[in-house]
Amino acid sequence: MAERHVLGISGGKDSAALAVFMRLRHPELDLQYYFTDTGKELPEVYEFLGSLEGFLGKPILRLNPQRDFDFWLREYGNFLPSPRTRWCTRQLKLVPFRNWIKPWLEAGDRVHSYVAIRADEPHREGYDSGHEGLTIHLPFREAQIDHAGVLDLLKGAGVGLPKYYDWRSRSGCTFCFFQQKIEWVRLRERHPDRFEEAKRYEKNALEHGSPFTWSDRESLTELEQPERILAIKREHALRRSRAQAKVRRNPLRPVAESEEVEDIFAGGKACLVCHK
Repeated sequence: MAERHVLGISGGKDSAALAVFMRLRHPELDLQYYFTDTGKELPEVYEFLGSLEGFLGKPILRLNPQRDFDFWLREYGNFLPSPRTRWCTRQLKLVPFRNWIKPWLEAGDRVHSYVAIRADEPHREGYDSGHEGLTIHLPFREAQIDHAGVLDLLKGAGVGLPKYYDWRSRSGCTFCFFQQKIEWVRLRERHPDRFEEAKRYEKNALEHGSPFTWSDRESLTELEQPERILAIKREHALRRSRAQAKVRRNPLRPVAESEEVEDIFAGGKACLVCHK
């Protein structure tokens, strides 16, 4: 039997900060860092992974699923993934991880998985297959590290935040259905080729009878109309102002406005395995 230690990197700030934390606090552990690549990640994600590898001093293993997004889209009848049917999370994130650790568990090894759930997220739990050989650890909760602590870790390590946080609050996956309407607008502005690709997927899905569009109750073709974009931007500014008014600032730990209002403004909606 062997003791295996693994830490999943999503491309987001929390899992990156946990990798930094474990590297500093537990250098004695032979941690294997992994990233489950859907093939539909934003370019900023891959850039960030490279920066993180530089700090960790070891590569982040890419777990590519045996079947890509297009394969599973066909398998699910060309229906887009949605909050009610998250086949992308299951088939492109969880299944590759289970397949990766399966030989170890079958060999009787014990696998320790470290998950980046913060101390200020009492409602969240890490993925657990129920296998007796898999143990889930929540180091941030044990060390009482919250959102501000995550930012401190990344800043102190010189890693910083993924650049997509400049315009998006959740997930580095291009087509994340949890992204806000303003973030679809920004995707169109930042990565127009990716927005057009999303439109093609949506058009194909609707032609095959899918009841879902990427954005709730609105197609991307409708969303990108000039008057609709203006309305989305006005609504976004109003909501941000309201969210900012709810934030209790700590003068001893100042953080940028965009970081303070993140959890309130985004509404906490995201796939845990994708955005952490």
